[in-house]
Amino acid sequence: MTNTRDTSIYSRIFQLVLPIIIQNLLSAAVSSADVVMLNYTGQSAISAVSLASQYAGILFMIFFGLGTGASILCAQYYGKGDLQAIQVVEGIALRFALLAGLVFACAAILIPEQMMLVFTNDRELIAIGTSYLRFMSVAYLCWGVSEVYLAILRSTGRVVISTALNVLAFSLNVFVNAIFIFGLLGAPRLGAAGVAIATSLSRCIQLIGCFLVSLKSRYVKLDLRYLLMKNKILFSDFLRVSLPAVGNDVSWGLAFSMYSAIIGHLETNAVAANSFVAVVRNFGTVFCFGIANAGGILLGNIIGENKPEKARAAARDLMKLTVIAGALGGLIVLLSIPFVMKYAALSDQAMHYLKYMLLINTYYIMGAAVNTTLIAGVFRAGGDSRFGFVCDTVDMWCYAVPLGFLAAFVFKLPVMWVYFLLCTDEFVKWPWVIRHYRSGKWLNNITRDDLFS
Repeated sequence: MTNTRDTSIYSRIFQLVLPIIIQNLLSAAVSSADVVMLNYTGQSAISAVSLASQYAGILFMIFFGLGTGASILCAQYYGKGDLQAIQVVEGIALRFALLAGLVFACAAILIPEQMMLVFTNDRELIAIGTSYLRFMSVAYLCWGVSEVYLAILRSTGRVVISTALNVLAFSLNVFVNAIFIFGLLGAPRLGAAGVAIATSLSRCIQLIGCFLVSLKSRYVKLDLRYLLMKNKILFSDFLRVSLPAVGNDVSWGLAFSMYSAIIGHLETNAVAANSFVAVVRNFGTVFCFGIANAGGILLGNIIGENKPEKARAAARDLMKLTVIAGALGGLIVLLSIPFVMKYAALSDQAMHYLKYMLLINTYYIMGAAVNTTLIAGVFRAGGDSRFGFVCDTVDMWCYAVPLGFLAAFVFKLPVMWVYFLLCTDEFVKWPWVIRHYRSGKWLNNITRDDLFS
């Protein structure tokens, strides 16, 4: 009986996780392609794009939080079989996503230099980053709508469709990147600005693809009329679930951006090295984040079916897979070191930083894997997004960020010591995260009956 249960759960997890892993691999490949191609235009372009893209990272966290909040409710309501509730939740999430995208787009157009000054005082990097941000404004507007829609598609099991649309965007991004970075097909050589143009164009095409898929979808449509649908109960539930998720992701994203700001004000060689490290780390975490995402969808569906014991069993199996994925991710980073060191065109000092930053990430990935699966996958699937928000905010803003500032600017420790200390954040919160998982307090069925009666 147990073996049948485990086989069924593992089978469902792998059916969901494989397309998500492919999607995450392609996303990492796009970031890698950006860095590799910019590598031929100079270290300053790599550093500037790395810093300017922190804003895209923050905005992604907002969109990811909104998508997660929507998918928490939609996964459970899909398990319950209430499609009208899914439409209302989609409309609520789209309203917030459009507002966030508009704010960031306006800032990128009107005050890009001030945005760059947050991360560096190097005039060359500011000039390159300013051009990049202005062209990225279009992507900010399109991105939120497609991200919310794709998150809801995944929550209802349409993972392959979501992956296909992301494959379209990522493939187009790499192709257009090459055209504008190197001036192919008669196009001008635009360097860092070309990366932003490629991203904006690919996001526009992806959004068009979402609308086309929606026309033939039987379950989840991208219908702007959903923006006008109202339900006070669902709006209240969305705020209760989504606001902590958004707060969690934004808090985490801002803290990670502060890590970059700390490193950026220390030395440009460290910034360039960290740009390569971020790409390699993305490849190392694709399995971990894929399992967290897929597991959250599966658990949400099971909880919506009102099967708590089955959900607990699935969560245990998910944790086993996470530990394996974390170890595999660390091994990927370790094996990549000789290859990266051979082909990275950086200064000697930057290469020194790169080697040891990569070594630190061989074990850092395990900490991130366990915490991401539990906080962003298991806990959120059960409607518990508040714990993650409190845990991550305290860990990063009361521990990691102050520690980084003290190490860098008060005690003036060497760059690698500062980086090492910043990378202790995931392990500091392990005891609280694991204890909360074992308590079972995260498991809640948050669906409601008679919403539209």
